[in-house]
Amino acid sequence: MLINKKTGSIKIEPHFKNIKNYLQKGDTLVYNNTKVSKRRFYLTSSKGRIHECIFLEKNDTKDDSETWKCILAKSGKLKCGERLFHNKDSFVFIGLENSNAIIQSEFVLTEEFFEKNGNIPIPPYLKRKAEDSDNSRYQTIFADLSGSVAAPTAALHFTDELKAQLLDFGVEFIGANLTIGYGTFAKVTEEQIQNKKLHSERYTLSPGVAENLNSQKQNKHRIISIGTTTLRVLETCYDSQNAVFVPGSSSTELFITPEDSVCSIDALVTNFHLPGSSLIMLVAAFAGTELLMEAYHKAIENKMRFYSYGDAMLIF
Repeated sequence: MLINKKTGSIKIEPHFKNIKNYLQKGDTLVYNNTKVSKRRFYLTSSKGRIHECIFLEKNDTKDDSETWKCILAKSGKLKCGERLFHNKDSFVFIGLENSNAIIQSEFVLTEEFFEKNGNIPIPPYLKRKAEDSDNSRYQTIFADLSGSVAAPTAALHFTDELKAQLLDFGVEFIGANLTIGYGTFAKVTEEQIQNKKLHSERYTLSPGVAENLNSQKQNKHRIISIGTTTLRVLETCYDSQNAVFVPGSSSTELFITPEDSVCSIDALVTNFHLPGSSLIMLVAAFAGTELLMEAYHKAIENKMRFYSYGDAMLIF
């Protein structure tokens, strides 16, 4: 789907590869180079009960204990100190902290361990276990730095062949990084709206990439964000007062709502998002709520596919 903010026109193309007809020489497409980690496990209690567990991030502790923040199903049926098992490996349920479970491991959890033993954490709304095909299908061609529990799904539409064609045409691809947390699937809460803060995610925008983007801005070349996760990095690092990107590596709680302005980019590639999510609010801030809702109604009428493995739109 093509959404022109200036004219208000909405058009549907049959294939994503046709996006090249709407790009210009000199455009810079920014992607999120994160890689989805296999962090979904099915742990067994001493009573034989299965607990689905997603390891989110290592807990910041003053000691060297290996404790992790997790999403743990049926945690209410567990007692503090109870053990959970994965084959011969055991974990200890410590308790709950801000709705997340805290689990202690008796050994260091590495990306190698996750890759060997875990499952790819496909979105919860798919309501199925991951299949072998998801291991490649749920990774983008830009995937490089492990740590995310969700994919930057707008980039799933890009193939190596399409990327090569676009490079030959005269556009540029550069990468930023946002480690995507499971909060990306959650509905926005009243507390988040009141505090104007969203779930925290780690990001990095390197000095070289920031310099490149600033040069594109100065030369009036379009900056196009591939996905809302990339856009969260760009908006976090964009100094709108001085119209420059500032490099950095930290955590962001940036929460963009439809009343806000999005100044860092000129166009956005994104999928169709869930109602009530922070992602659809971010897209509405860029496209305008009225135009975006018109586009969503047209997408439904034309039976376009929603969610992570669905269709995409280019908003420009």
